[in-house]
Amino acid sequence: MKKWIFAFLIACSFSMVAHATIEVYEFENLEQEQQFKELGNTLRCPKCQNNTIADSNAELAQDLRQKVYEMTKEGKDKDEIVDYMIARYGNFVTYNPPFTWATSILWLGPISVLLIGFGFIVVRSRKGKQQPETVSEEWDQDKEQRLKALLGDDNDGDKQ
Repeated sequence: MKKWIFAFLIACSFSMVAHATIEVYEFENLEQEQQFKELGNTLRCPKCQNNTIADSNAELAQDLRQKVYEMTKEGKDKDEIVDYMIARYGNFVTYNPPFTWATSILWLGPISVLLIGFGFIVVRSRKGKQQPETVSEEWDQDKEQRLKALLGDDNDGDKQ
């Protein structure tokens, strides 16, 4: 009985190893292979959001890798493949979206926050300097006597 259990565990461990396959892509020339690797590292997985399609194991990323492979094998250049992906998945699929009205908040937002914050700091610091100095009343002998009376000190200052 122990032999059967041991054989079953060995068979399960080999089946797990066989399930973790590596995708192998064959190309006609080195330029196609380089283009495929470059696109795999520059296109973003729409599902994973911060992984490239080369790094992601999501099914959508696998489909995108397959589509990039097919289009590369057909002889399409990098710009055509990127334009296809943008048309299908939007500008999000690229790490550097182009400057359009839709993406202007992404490009101008951080700069405007910095400028508004810096302007606020400048205005606040100038407002603090413009306030007139308060006129302090002069210290006279009458106030000195009242202070001594309150403190119960009959001597003159630090003298003993």
